Amino acid sequence: MGLLAGLRALGVRFSADDFGVGYSSLAYLNRLPIDEVKIDRSFVGTLDRDARSAVIVRATIELAHNLGCIAVAEGVEREGTRLALRALGCDRYQGFLLTKALPPDELVTWLGALDDAPRPLAGAEMPSRV
Repeated sequence: MGLLAGLRALGVRFSADDFGVGYSSLAYLNRLPIDEVKIDRSFVGTLDRDARSAVIVRATIELAHNLGCIAVAEGVEREGTRLALRALGCDRYQGFLLTKALPPDELVTWLGALDDAPRPLAGAEMPSRV
């Protein structure tokens, strides 16, 4: 834990990736200096069509917020999913709805285009750059 605390002091942020599947555990959220919880795509992809997935996503977003973390949804591919996440208070999303996977040089160009894009009026939503 000392190494993680030292890295955090240097400004490194930590994510609990693919939360809800595999080796993810509530114990990790309690013991590790996590800044964001990334909700696994297996729940996110069906949340606007499956009530059980929606319950899991909503609970995970609330858990992240109650722990002072950012909630990030993985695998967002449809506008309906993005809208459902927004209604649930999810902070950020990532997935093919935002952009396909890009090689490093194209990613730099894509991010530059976002920086040069006109900013929306107050209250309008910008896509997450995560």
